[in-house]
Parts: sequence; C-alpha cells; structure tokens
Amino acid sequence: MVRTIGVAVGIPEPWGSQLDEHRSASGDPMAPLIPAHLTLLGPTEVDAAPDAAAKINAHLTSVAASHRPFHVHLRGTGTFRPITQVVFVAVAAGIGECELLSADIRSGPLARVLSYPYHPHVTVGHDVPSKALDAVFDELAGFEARFPIDGFTLYEHGADGRWQPQRRFMLADR
Repeated sequence: MVRTIGVAVGIPEPWGSQLDEHRSASGDPMAPLIPAHLTLLGPTEVDAAPDAAAKINAHLTSVAASHRPFHVHLRGTGTFRPITQVVFVAVAAGIGECELLSADIRSGPLARVLSYPYHPHVTVGHDVPSKALDAVFDELAGFEARFPIDGFTLYEHGADGRWQPQRRFMLADR
C-alpha cells in the first residue's frame, strides 16, 4: 500500500489568500484543493507502512536541522509555457536556499529523479485555457511579497483530493 506525500512552504497571509483567489479566478480546478505554496518535494508515492513514515519523519527532521531560516522575495510572474501550461509567481530572492533545501529533502528515503529541473515558484494557473493563463500572468505581474521561511510542512494527499498537513518541521535557528 502506498500514500502520496509532498513537502512545501505555505504562503503566509495576506499573500496566500490573494494568490488563492487569483488561481481560482483563472479557472484552475485545483485551486480549492491546493493552497498557495512553494513546493520543495512534489507529489511522491511512498510506502504507507508505519516504519516507512518514521524513516521519512526522521529524514525531514534531519534535513530541517541542517538548514537555517531564510527570507523569500516573491516578485512578478513567469511561465513554463510551452513545455507545460503553468503560470507562476516568481521567486526573486531565496532561490538558492530553496534549491538546497529541496535537494536535501529529495535524498535518503525520499530520493527521486525529477522530470524537470527544480525551479522554486508559486503556481497561480495550471492547465487552463491560454486566455486565462495570459490574464493571471498580467494581473500578477506587479505582485510582490517578502517573508521569512522558518520551516516546511509534510503534506499527504487525501482521498478527498486535498493536501492535508501532517507535520511541520522547523529549520535550525543557529
């Protein structure tokens, strides 16, 4: 038996709900199921056995202990088109920290090969008509937010399609 997990940093208020509203307005069917976030580990199938969960929790605790808090600056929009039909809010600062954190998370019991290189971002439109992607791209072109990252959250994909937070891991405050 398997379960699907992910690791992410939620976007704090007031920006999180603003980005959620824009994603919803784009017509993205995932908007009500996935709150605004910065992905560190995308959807990953893992063994559902309790000992596997314990190994993942120990791994994430160790990763968190080896990284210091940092600041993220979100600014403007970007897109992965034509490769994938995605519009996102761009990470302007904190990119390197996100990349290092993501790489460490994707090791040990969570080692996996990525389909695309890791690129930190906040999705605001995915697999919706081009006109809707263009609109959200333009509407958020001037978006800007700065906030600290002091931890990350392990999520599990629920039977209802929602990503449910399971545990928060705090970065080392050295």
